[in-house]
Amino acid sequence: MTTAADFLTHEVTNQAPPIGHYNAWRTDHALRDAVAREGGGWAERDLAAYGAIAGGELMDLGYVANENPPKLRSYDRYGHRIDEVEFHPAYHRVMELGMRHGVHAFAWRHADRPGAHVARAAISYMHSQAEAGTGCPLTMTHSAIPALRHAPEIARDWIPRITSLDYDPRVLPASQKVGCTIGMGMTEKQGGSDVRANTSRATRQPDGSYEIVGHKWFFSAPMCDAWLVLAYVDSGLTCFLMPKLRPDGSRNAIRIQRLKDKLGDRSNASSEVEFLGAWAQRVGDEGRGVATILEMVALTRLDCMIGSSALMRQACVQALHHAQHRKVFGKTLVDQVLMQNVLADLALESEAAIALTMRVARAVDAGSRDPNEAAFARIATAIGKYWICKRTPALVNEAQECLGGMGYVEESNLPRLYRQAPLNSIWEGSGNIQCLDVLRALGKEPETREALFAELLAARGLDSSLDQELHWLNEAFDERTTLEVRSRMVVERTALALQASLLLRAGNEDVARSFCRSRLGGEHGLAFGTLSADLPLRALVDRAAIAA
Repeated sequence: MTTAADFLTHEVTNQAPPIGHYNAWRTDHALRDAVAREGGGWAERDLAAYGAIAGGELMDLGYVANENPPKLRSYDRYGHRIDEVEFHPAYHRVMELGMRHGVHAFAWRHADRPGAHVARAAISYMHSQAEAGTGCPLTMTHSAIPALRHAPEIARDWIPRITSLDYDPRVLPASQKVGCTIGMGMTEKQGGSDVRANTSRATRQPDGSYEIVGHKWFFSAPMCDAWLVLAYVDSGLTCFLMPKLRPDGSRNAIRIQRLKDKLGDRSNASSEVEFLGAWAQRVGDEGRGVATILEMVALTRLDCMIGSSALMRQACVQALHHAQHRKVFGKTLVDQVLMQNVLADLALESEAAIALTMRVARAVDAGSRDPNEAAFARIATAIGKYWICKRTPALVNEAQECLGGMGYVEESNLPRLYRQAPLNSIWEGSGNIQCLDVLRALGKEPETREALFAELLAARGLDSSLDQELHWLNEAFDERTTLEVRSRMVVERTALALQASLLLRAGNEDVARSFCRSRLGGEHGLAFGTLSADLPLRALVDRAAIAA
């Protein structure tokens, strides 16, 4: 008689076990060191609490939220226009957890404590490893605060609601909600990053409000309670706060044309919209819209660095875990010297990314108290966003290769990370925009160059290759004739020098020496996994592994 056992073809062996739940804070040595170094260590209890969630429940929810993307509901069953976006319960739970722990508000709720932006950056970093899509509304809610402060009456009304730890997805007038989220609408079809080409027009009403007619090509997070948008008045481009519902509770004249079918960021809704006389309030002076909203953009660009660093870290976690358990030719992958080289190189890149990100977060935090830190933040944000976001897709792809075919399968999580990886290099200004912003800062604000070189020179004498690089950079910045066409090279090398300076002063000799020799000393190929054989490869791997 045939039994089920007769059809067994093999026993499953030599597969890595599931990673399982882990604490994304306690297992990340590079993150903990960077947070302590940059002044956020006082928040360790909060960070450890969210680390357990980010490496546990949030990781599980991330899979479900991305398998069930949002749907546009233009009309209700009776034919009424509603322009609502429907989300899976997993998405709402991710938002609830993120807001409860302050991904959007931690820095503002602890604004009296130096390092609050550093601690908040760490919370966002852990959150984005598990589910990056919700980072869009959470980031914009966080970054809207400085812009809203240009309109004190609006700020008094809205800021308490957008710094609330309560997630409230109900469609109600903002005054009736316990918590609100803020989105953004800047770009239009004909202009993209060149917002001066916008055509949306705002007309002042007798009561001081405005009505806006126009469109937005990328209207991020259409489920939010309000958006900061740009539109023209006679005196120039101006910033406005446009709520989902008008003061009388009726729906604002915002029509969602469609949701974007995006490469990644699948759990989040991005849209194209039209404004058919939408009610709005002015934020800041007329004609000063770009300057007003750039205060928001400065923070969202920092979050691009945070999000890309997070993707790097999670890709490393997946690759390292697999290599610790998979055997090839009689040894685990992590014990194979060539794989060690790859893993160590990925770990080195990831640690350098979070080191620079947290240093910029400290500069943002201290900028209101220290002009030198404010100047450094202005230029280092563009430098860091350019380089860290550029490195992420290549790193995630290399991590996929560590898993082989399994890294190309959705269940491994790496395909989702890979689709997400290019986003931050495009969002809030692509690479060329960042490089031009660096040149603009250098040309118009001499103090930014002074602040940048003060940071770089703090490590002078600690490594000869960095000293040589600083000499090259000083000459490169002085050669103005061809600086624009060479700006990508100059910004890239500046980013590497900044990372080297930070790592040298951080005190981990294995990390600093390996970074300087491979990134500045010319002892590195064009691909990951080309570190010199005499570098401490296993020590770098062990430092990055979550079991370490």
